[in-house]
Amino acid sequence: MTLAKPLPSYLVQRYHGWRATMYSENKAWYRRLASEGQRPRAMLISCCDSRVHVTQIFGADQGEFFIHRNIANLVPPFNPDGDVHGTSAAVEYAVRYLKVAHIVVLGHSNCGGVQGCHDMCSGDAPELEDQSSFVGRWMDILRPKYEIIKDIEDPETRTRALEKQSVMVSLENLLSFPFVREALEAEQMTLHGLWTDIGEGGLEQYDPVSDSFVVI
Repeated sequence: MTLAKPLPSYLVQRYHGWRATMYSENKAWYRRLASEGQRPRAMLISCCDSRVHVTQIFGADQGEFFIHRNIANLVPPFNPDGDVHGTSAAVEYAVRYLKVAHIVVLGHSNCGGVQGCHDMCSGDAPELEDQSSFVGRWMDILRPKYEIIKDIEDPETRTRALEKQSVMVSLENLLSFPFVREALEAEQMTLHGLWTDIGEGGLEQYDPVSDSFVVI
């Protein structure tokens, strides 16, 4: 038995509009993508947040990015324990099979997942401490970085700093994957950390020289 229902009518209408315009005008391109397979130049790891439109930010065409989205754009450390690991599987596929040239981790302002981690670590979200909380256990990946920012007095500045630490912990954890390190050492791939202000349209990138995020 399934509880699935028919698609809402507004989505059906949008699909038919896309099919009649965008698809119809670019049919050869879509068929080429289907027949030749994907060859994305970059993997982009971003938050699930509906306000973060990664392809629009970079003006990307279909087939250009291999995109993985999760809560707070986090990458867990390498842990080959035989369990189910969606993000790690996506990283493995991108690096070992698609052989992407870049991995980009994109954080963003007003991130609900990061705010949840902040509240959990400061004792204001006990429900996330429960072992049954999928969000809480996922945000444990970011928990160690709370120690870095907890003494910042201004709440907005503190949360924004933690958002950028979510990018940093993901970059650090990517280095724990042997196949990622191999690709980097062979100069076959590069890593990049970005943070975007969804309200102002700003974009910052991590600069290892200054160990800070700088405006692009």
